Amino acid sequence: MVENNNIKVETNQDIEEIRIPDELVVMPVENTVIPPGIMVPLVFQDENLIACIDDVAVGEKMFVLVTQRESFDEAETFAERYYSVGTAIEILQMLKYPDKTTRLLVRGVSRIRIIKYTHAQPYLKAKVERLEDVVSESQEVQALMRNAVNLFERVVTLVPHLPDELKVVALNISHPGKLADFISTNIGITTAEKQELLETLDVAQRLRRLLSLLKREVDILELGSKIQDTVQTEMSRSQREYYLREQLKAIQKELGDTDEKTAEINELKQRLDDAQLPPDARKEADRELDRLAKMPPAAAEYIVSRTYLEWLIALPWSKQTQDHLDIEAAHKVLDADHYDLEKVKERILEYLAVRKLKPDVKGTILCFVGPPGVGKTSLGKSIARAMGRKFVRVSLGGVRDEAEIRGHRRTYVGSLPGRIVEGLRKAATNNPVFMLDEIDKLGADFRGDPASALLEVLDPEQNSAFIDHYLDVSFDLSKVMFITTANLLDPIPPPLLDRMEVLELPGYTDTEKVYIAQRYLIPKQIEANGLKRGQVRFVLGAIRKVINQHTREAGVRNLEREIGRICRKIAREVAEGKTAKVLVNEKKVEDYLGAPVFHPDVAQRTSRPGVATGLAWTAAGGTILFVESTMMRGNRGLMLTGQLGDVMKESAQAALSYIRSHAEDLKIDPEIFATHDIHVHVPAGATPKDGPSAGVTIAASLLSLLKKTPVKSSVAMTGEITLQGRVLPVGGIKEKILAAHRAGIKTVVVPAANRADMQDVPPEIKKQISVVFATSLTDVLDAAFEKITKAKKRQVLAKV
Repeated sequence: MVENNNIKVETNQDIEEIRIPDELVVMPVENTVIPPGIMVPLVFQDENLIACIDDVAVGEKMFVLVTQRESFDEAETFAERYYSVGTAIEILQMLKYPDKTTRLLVRGVSRIRIIKYTHAQPYLKAKVERLEDVVSESQEVQALMRNAVNLFERVVTLVPHLPDELKVVALNISHPGKLADFISTNIGITTAEKQELLETLDVAQRLRRLLSLLKREVDILELGSKIQDTVQTEMSRSQREYYLREQLKAIQKELGDTDEKTAEINELKQRLDDAQLPPDARKEADRELDRLAKMPPAAAEYIVSRTYLEWLIALPWSKQTQDHLDIEAAHKVLDADHYDLEKVKERILEYLAVRKLKPDVKGTILCFVGPPGVGKTSLGKSIARAMGRKFVRVSLGGVRDEAEIRGHRRTYVGSLPGRIVEGLRKAATNNPVFMLDEIDKLGADFRGDPASALLEVLDPEQNSAFIDHYLDVSFDLSKVMFITTANLLDPIPPPLLDRMEVLELPGYTDTEKVYIAQRYLIPKQIEANGLKRGQVRFVLGAIRKVINQHTREAGVRNLEREIGRICRKIAREVAEGKTAKVLVNEKKVEDYLGAPVFHPDVAQRTSRPGVATGLAWTAAGGTILFVESTMMRGNRGLMLTGQLGDVMKESAQAALSYIRSHAEDLKIDPEIFATHDIHVHVPAGATPKDGPSAGVTIAASLLSLLKKTPVKSSVAMTGEITLQGRVLPVGGIKEKILAAHRAGIKTVVVPAANRADMQDVPPEIKKQISVVFATSLTDVLDAAFEKITKAKKRQVLAKV
């Protein structure tokens, strides 16, 4: 490797008389030409070249410097790869540095032509002859020298890093050949052009060639100066990068090269053509592309505009998947992925049937409502698979910013489209199955109301022209099949709920859970934990034990989690070599999962007077709750505890008022209310509770306390009570009966007005639970305190 800088010219010492031997060491270099009379520092790192220099420095201190041609064939000889004309170099000074480099100060002595290479080892040597300049004293030569000096002075003026002293040095050189050599070393010409000047012995011809090179250099520098003056008026100091790019752009334009930005603009235009945007979107894209083409790449808005165009290109304006409209095949897919859920499956098949008969039908919006773990989200995936569409899921839980739905306007730093557009880009089709999960968990604050922003998205009459604030052009959402999920309908605003078709997914019965565990959950967990089906087998009793004693829930999420725990423990045993196959029975369940979490404690808790079993509906499905009452001497009246809401407190007041007003009929001493305080408590005091459906349960608890008669442990009840003792209908009947079945309840008292809701209860549950339909509190109390017989005067007590 050879480096050179700080070039100096030898003008005062006469070097023509230095003797040059007939045979010299040849030093090959790249990209370096040293004319005679020029002093140059050189740096050598190659060990072979350094060894050669050491020998030359000890001897005659002179070698021939020849330059490698810019292009050559690997098959060519050394003599063919390098120029035959070089320079005799005299070593003036040599220094060795700790970094194992050798630095020389050398001086060009004379032009040399290599006649013949004589030695290849240990160093390259050749016979040489000295070449002399051909100088003619004429006015033409003087004119050429003067023009060369003038142009060189212009170059020094235009190039900041060239010192002004070079002008003085050039003016003081009287020899035309030395002048040409000096100027050639200080201007930006190529190595081949420098070699050309070195080989030109006719000084007049050398000056003419130098003048053409100087003229070209001056033109380029003046063009650069002009560009600099033009750009300087339009930029600030912070836009230095923009200035440099503009210079490069102008130079490339003059040289006829296509710049990188032009290629980028052409690429974006081609991609816009391929994206097949609708007319209004293409018009906006072309306007933004034209703006981008006029914008410097270093400008802050450049990246913003490019990102905007990238979003327009990436959206699936015309790309869509072909629907699989085979109804029978879709039915098989839904049955294979989910057990039961017949109403939901029937609705999906109806949608496919309608779309098969009417392909241009608008997208439907379904809302799956049910407790956690019943398969709402996974059902959306199955629908997409059955229809042959892409599936996109967006979780709306905790979203409080309207921009999450509609996007941010591009005036904001870091703005992006909303989740709807982002999901479509991810799906890469304009007709995916789009699931908006946990829509009941949306919030609202000073940044806007996301639920209101969804009104347009989920309206088939409006979403064909949905406008995201970031894109600011309409996108057709009518082909998208939107599915929303929720645990509760109450938090969903009525206008938004009105746009959706609600499909309820209730909890599973124990029989359904067993089937789901055998068909879906156990095989999934066996595979997920690295086991094989032949290594693990669950007996039916073990599955039922996990369901009843470890996972009392409406869905199957915890059931899958507990099955996964068992499989992990088995996987450890297999990995340790303790066993190869495991049969999971009831005893094994207790070994793997520990003591049961849930116990059949209804009979124990209701064995004393003052306790009644009620049924409640929660977002996680139905559940049982206990209402406990006690009394003590005092005159403070009724006390209510257990995080009760206003409606539930009013139900307790109504129940007490009914009992007090009918104290004589119920054989209760009326004076007891004046001398005693009554305290009603609903356990799980940290859990808020509200609603009117506990009215009959509170009345039964109070009557049990006052009559000192326990409520039947096998009876649970639900219903709203009035001051006249009427029992009004309530919601969530199916979930409540399923919860009663899970708790081992044998008789359930429900309002007679809820008789129609019994058709949703699974047949196997109807066979195991007696349902009493009550129209008044008398019917409830008859079922709760006395043996049910046909001779009783009551409303219909049906064995359903």
